[in-house]
Amino acid sequence: MSEDGRPWRLLPPEAGADLRKLLLMRALRGFGDGYVSLLLPVYLMALEFTPFQVGVIAAATLVGSGAMVLGLGLIAHRFAQRRLLRVVAALMALSGFAFPLPDAFVPLLLIALIGTLNPTSGDASLFGPLEQSMVTQTVSDRNRTAVFARYSLLGSLAGAFGALAAGVPQWLSVHAGVEPVIALKLMFVLYGVFGLVTLSVYWTLTPRVEPPGHAPAAPLVESRSIVWKLAAVFSVDQFGGGFAVQSLVALWLYQRFDLSPALAGQIFFVAGLLAAGSYLVSSRVARRIGLVNTMVFTHLPANVFLVITPFMPTLELAILTLLLRYSMSSMDVPARTSYVMAVVPPHERAAAASFTAVPRTFASGVSPAIAGWMLGLSSFGWPLVVGGVLKIGYDLLLLRMFSAVKPPEER
Repeated sequence: MSEDGRPWRLLPPEAGADLRKLLLMRALRGFGDGYVSLLLPVYLMALEFTPFQVGVIAAATLVGSGAMVLGLGLIAHRFAQRRLLRVVAALMALSGFAFPLPDAFVPLLLIALIGTLNPTSGDASLFGPLEQSMVTQTVSDRNRTAVFARYSLLGSLAGAFGALAAGVPQWLSVHAGVEPVIALKLMFVLYGVFGLVTLSVYWTLTPRVEPPGHAPAAPLVESRSIVWKLAAVFSVDQFGGGFAVQSLVALWLYQRFDLSPALAGQIFFVAGLLAAGSYLVSSRVARRIGLVNTMVFTHLPANVFLVITPFMPTLELAILTLLLRYSMSSMDVPARTSYVMAVVPPHERAAAASFTAVPRTFASGVSPAIAGWMLGLSSFGWPLVVGGVLKIGYDLLLLRMFSAVKPPEER
């Protein structure tokens, strides 16, 4: 049963074909991100890059995304969002097809900087702001948080199965005689194919996903103050999160416990399933205690588990604390997205999503390089400790600054 006693359903009654297409493509991209985030460090290490170089390339993917999201926020109010989404889908295809071509550090760094490759299990690309604005146009305020929970749920479930697919190169190498590096390259080509599929589906979206009214003179007018405050606070969370992006957590497991990519894929598959389940719980919790409280009080214990993970003496205990962390760390995602969309007017939603994502993406783009440097010095897992402490600070800051700012459904 749903929160209000009615039979549970995946989508609300007002959902149409556009929303279903957006959710389906979120799942497809989640699958691609799921295995790319795990195979990225494996591929780069196979090319004999150092942990620091791996961290720099992971950071470049996030910094490049941040720069492009900033540009998107400046122009999104002037262009049809469907057109912009098609451009991003084309860039995804080019990223997948181009990344396997060079073997040198600088060309790979440039592709990472301007492409859509994602070293995290979440959505850190240009797709997010545009899709979030469009999803909001398709549902009522009452159902907004629940739909964003489904949006995150599908992305997480697909990412979990994508993590399992990280074992495909090893299978191809053992059973089909494909060279390991070639097998890894093929997975990036598959990511490019996903980009072409996404482009073809997004070409069929209707004008109903566009915000109403005419383009304003500036991207943010009415909501500028709260958007800048949210962006500043979110950047603290993402700076901390950059120390524990999935690629670097996998790299730490490879170094500390000599874990294989296939086993890492199984671990992150379970982590993805736990995160997916937490998304559904998130909307229920938000209806009872509010969006801000949901963001804070589900996030705090997850960050405590992140801090203590490096202190675990065995692989089994480290996996346990990581899974406990993943079971709660994503419950704030649909609540956060819904909150941002709720406190700004419709015509400023794409810009608000972009500008709140930009400092977050830049902040998370700096820390992976630092984390890679730390892992090059020691296999202890200091990046997880630093990241967890920073994220706990974010939780407390968010509660202090925004607990009194309510979305429409809570007023």
